[in-house]
Amino acid sequence: MRILVLIHEFPPIGGGGGPIARDLSLQWVKAGHQVRVVTARFGDLPAFENIDGLEVIRLDSHRTESFRAKMGAMIGFITAAIKYCCFDCRDFQPDIIHVHFAVPNGPAAMAAAAKMKVPYVITAHLGDIPGASPEKTKKWFSYIQPFTPPIWKKAARVIAVSEFSKHMALKSYNVPIDVIPNGIDYEKIRNPHVSIHETPEIVFAGRFVPQKNLLQIINTLSKIKDLNWHATLIGDGQDKEKIVNAAAESGLSDRISFPGWKTPEEVIEIFHESDILFMPSLTEGLPVTGIQGMASGLALILSNAGGNPEIINEGKNGFIHAPEDTEEFANDIRNLLTDPEKLLLMRRESLSLAAQFDIKKTAADYLNVFSEVLAK
Repeated sequence: MRILVLIHEFPPIGGGGGPIARDLSLQWVKAGHQVRVVTARFGDLPAFENIDGLEVIRLDSHRTESFRAKMGAMIGFITAAIKYCCFDCRDFQPDIIHVHFAVPNGPAAMAAAAKMKVPYVITAHLGDIPGASPEKTKKWFSYIQPFTPPIWKKAARVIAVSEFSKHMALKSYNVPIDVIPNGIDYEKIRNPHVSIHETPEIVFAGRFVPQKNLLQIINTLSKIKDLNWHATLIGDGQDKEKIVNAAAESGLSDRISFPGWKTPEEVIEIFHESDILFMPSLTEGLPVTGIQGMASGLALILSNAGGNPEIINEGKNGFIHAPEDTEEFANDIRNLLTDPEKLLLMRRESLSLAAQFDIKKTAADYLNVFSEVLAK
């Protein structure tokens, strides 16, 4: 099978959708399929790269930041991807197109599918669904939502990464939607040595944007100053200066590190040296970071937003609370820090539960969908 993958951000740039697209594509290559990824170029990344047999084409789209694509960069990628797929991709005739994020990549998938006369399958993550991440996309959808229904209706199949994402999508689009959870390379990420560190490490990884609710992390940690811990907040974004200043004002500058944006591989290295993953997000699809944290053997302290509850066995591998519940977050972290045996049990439970999100199963589920589509 020849599979063309469209996504506007691909490692080392972007958020959780990129690693999912990469890992799925690599699994398909291992299974003997020919896969080409069309994505956006940034900085000095090469225009063409072969990653273990996976062809990656990077197109100029005027992207200016590694951690996010502004509206101009998204429009730039749509334009570049349509041109490439419809006129420049003569050496690769796909059997099927797989597009991550109905917005912004759906228009390019529609155009390419029409030109190449092949079907396309959408994977909807969260930010491409109206109302699912209002603090991030409300303004965009106020302009573009009337133009999005054809993207969903013309797709041969639509996949959501969580039951929450499916529920939100069905509010706006009357189309059949399947759920295939995000997956991770479990054997590659799995932490074989889970033990409690002398100074327990609390970690966050993601964009520094309102959706991630990082001020809650500072507020929570302020309430457990009396305990022994260190925190590492990995990432970058528009809110970073505000978060760094809040940490300083709370007297936590010497206890919180801000290493900046890291590659997915570097994030996993830090996870393996940590104990607790703290993510009080306002919205989430099915957080790849959360699944990576599980495979790294971290206890999870998450908000109850979106798909977060779908990776938590409450009281076994972590806890969930409303994003604003500072006291509850602080109490749970305090209990874990003062009970190393309980923390270790939770970390081991996360490691065990993460196996169900192995990318091999996820990739096989997608191939079954593709085969069903092509059989029709």
